[in-house]
Amino acid sequence: MHFSVSMLFNRLPIVFIKVLKDIKIYCIVLILSGQAFACKPEKKPSVIQEQKEIVVGASSTNEYVPNLMGKRVALVANKSSRIDNVHLVDSLRSLGVNLVTIFAPEHGFRSNADAGEHIQNDVDVKTGIPIISLYGKNKKPSKEMLKGIDIIVYDIQDVGVRFYTYISTLHYIMEACAEAKIPVWVLDRPNPNGDYIDGPILDTAFSSFVGMHPVPVVYGMTVGEYAQMINGQGWLNDGIQCELYVQACKYYGRRMQYELPVRPSPNLPNYQSIRLYPSLCFFEGTKVSVGRGTEFPFQVYGAPFLKGRFQFTPQSGPGAKYPKHENKLCQGEDLRNKRMNTIELKWLINAYKQMPEDFFNSFFVKLAGTDLLRMQIEQGLSINEIKSSWKDSLENFRKMRKPYLIYQ
Repeated sequence: MHFSVSMLFNRLPIVFIKVLKDIKIYCIVLILSGQAFACKPEKKPSVIQEQKEIVVGASSTNEYVPNLMGKRVALVANKSSRIDNVHLVDSLRSLGVNLVTIFAPEHGFRSNADAGEHIQNDVDVKTGIPIISLYGKNKKPSKEMLKGIDIIVYDIQDVGVRFYTYISTLHYIMEACAEAKIPVWVLDRPNPNGDYIDGPILDTAFSSFVGMHPVPVVYGMTVGEYAQMINGQGWLNDGIQCELYVQACKYYGRRMQYELPVRPSPNLPNYQSIRLYPSLCFFEGTKVSVGRGTEFPFQVYGAPFLKGRFQFTPQSGPGAKYPKHENKLCQGEDLRNKRMNTIELKWLINAYKQMPEDFFNSFFVKLAGTDLLRMQIEQGLSINEIKSSWKDSLENFRKMRKPYLIYQ
């Protein structure tokens, strides 16, 4: 029952009020009929009370499926595109949606191909729907590929890191659809690295498929928010706009820990690897292994020339064909117990100091999105000095992204 203060004073014989202004606590103690009642200001529920199970955009079928009915629908999807344990392809077909094409990103529709492996066009065995690869020569759907399509639905679990190529696929989907005047529905999913922003901002002179936009390595946005930013910042060809709809997640906040129910790609098998990925992926542009070809990819690093207590031997296998230093004993560090909420540079710098000659390759600059980070490491700058050089640009990015945010 709720009472106003005026009602209490008018109706109750005795009212004691104690105000503790320094800690902003207001207590009203009421004595009535020999009983005492405490009337306190309404408190916010505890975190446990507030937190409900996150509902991903794909699960809100009653909200977006009516917009797909009677349309010829294409789906941009991979193994992570699921409602609970059912693939979105099967869920939409069971609801009567006319799926005519599947577009697959890097790693393929079943998400079992190596990083960088070219994927061929195929047909989904279960449904007979043609699958068109958007990785390799055809990163952007052609006009021919879009013929007979009325609307495209994008539903892929991302990890919130600039060089993870699913957002590059998103860009090309939006651009092709803007040119063909085809609407895009993004079914949003939580970002497991959504709680912080870090890393150098990409210099557009170094744009590539592993970094297309002037954003930091970790940008703290969901795919739906990022899609709105692509549109709003005019990043599509000639500044054209895509007709975009975002089906938002429910009960999600960017500071929540979110462990993915399905690995988003072959070498990110768990939450720990996803949290370490922003820091360790820089090693992909060096002679150091990040554990591809082991049971713990992106949770360790090492090389035959490094010193370290931890040892591993990369071996070829599914999702890791011909890994770096295959069948060679690598020494380095085991990071499976590290907790991350920032980009850690000390591992990269320590490894560089043990082999400064020919340590970096040309891919490193694409991953960093700038040649400055390599030069800073080569010049011997400290971690604090390097990170201080990112401060102003990161603050500007925070201001720039603000209009596109959906979640707190």
